Amino acid sequence: MQITKEPFFSFHQNLVTDDWTADVQILGKGIGEFAAPRGAANRGSVACFEVAGDPSLHVNVTHSHETKPVKGWAGPGVSATGFIHNRTFSSAPTVAILRSIREMVFAARA
Repeated sequence: MQITKEPFFSFHQNLVTDDWTADVQILGKGIGEFAAPRGAANRGSVACFEVAGDPSLHVNVTHSHETKPVKGWAGPGVSATGFIHNRTFSSAPTVAILRSIREMVFAARA
């Protein structure tokens, strides 16, 4: 099976403070390097954001198709854009956050 290097999940951020800026830049780069098998049907997006008054980093992963649950992630919620899972992070190392996002992005189809 041939692997493409083009990202198949888009990345968005909406930060209201500078607290997570460096981490989110690293996460965005890492997510941009995720590659899927050619013709992968389950595309989607990752959004990192902050909520005023909450020091945690919030992450939503939206898939075009429903996926099996991944430990630590809530959802799915259903929207016009797909199936949304979310999670918050408060003190995890950036590499651990990226690993968790990767597990959700590559979750098996339900």
